[in-house]
Amino acid sequence: MSEQTRTEIGSLGEFGLIDHLTRNIEIHNASTILGVGDDAAVIDHFGKQTVVSTDLLLEGVHFDLAYTPLKHLGYKAVIVNLSDIYAMNAIPTQITMSLGISNRFSLEALDEFYEGVYAACNRYQVDLIGGDTTTSQKGFVISVTAIGEVAPDKFVKRSTAQKGDLLCVSGDLGGAYVGLLFLEREKRIFIESPGVQPDLENETYVIGRLLKPEARKDIVEFFAEKEITPTSMMDISDGLSSEILHLCKNSNLGCVLYEEKIPVEEAMKTAAFKFEIDPTACALSGGEDYELLFTIPQADYDKLVLNEQISVIGYMTEPEKGANIITKGGGTHAITAQGWNPLK
Repeated sequence: MSEQTRTEIGSLGEFGLIDHLTRNIEIHNASTILGVGDDAAVIDHFGKQTVVSTDLLLEGVHFDLAYTPLKHLGYKAVIVNLSDIYAMNAIPTQITMSLGISNRFSLEALDEFYEGVYAACNRYQVDLIGGDTTTSQKGFVISVTAIGEVAPDKFVKRSTAQKGDLLCVSGDLGGAYVGLLFLEREKRIFIESPGVQPDLENETYVIGRLLKPEARKDIVEFFAEKEITPTSMMDISDGLSSEILHLCKNSNLGCVLYEEKIPVEEAMKTAAFKFEIDPTACALSGGEDYELLFTIPQADYDKLVLNEQISVIGYMTEPEKGANIITKGGGTHAITAQGWNPLK
């Protein structure tokens, strides 16, 4: 971005900045009674139950601006929160967004970020109804709260899977992790040789999975249409193995997972082989796929097979059997959590 088009954020003042960033807000939901512009927003879900989730994204921990376009970051900041609402079998309706911004950022840079925010809000028919902006001494801080609605007591927890239930996932896994490997590799090369242009080897699929994930609204809508209620559900942000262990622990059950049933995209396999790593390991331990992991009663299997975006990958067992994976070679191993840990 050229210096001529740089507007200092400080020139607007806080309220001027809020007015600027929220000037084009569109309201998508009748439940949004009062949005941005007062001391608090007002929402009314007309007899439905309200679901709330918050996520914090920190520069250098959750994202790297060396290779993350601001528009993509704005989009992803919304998506990761909507995914948590869908994981409760609920429909997201509103978000609030709070930012900590350093003086590295111009107004034009923030506009780019908000382009992504509004693109996600429009795609998922969600209203941005408030938030806060403040100065950050170091790094870009993003905090998003998502609010959703669900019919009374139709929300789905992690702790209610039943023995014998089928273990299922949406979409395919491991792509975001392999995309991260490519971007980190090119960043290292650029630091060593700033003149070298990045070579992402046409790996648009895996890089897209990292930089522009989607939330699985379609799966929750499919459940409603086919009258399927999962017995437990969560989204996959820290890797399949880690999430399966959460589900087993919270539901006090064991499970059997079949390696050959784990859905991986051909493009991810090809990309993983370039790094000489096992695609199954990427699917088990890579994070940020934002797919849904859920259990359903075996009686619902016939309804489930109508959706090509859903894979049955195993089943739930009694707790004393533990959580195990059966490999393609027929061996049985305990599932271990090797997913990403933000507190390490």
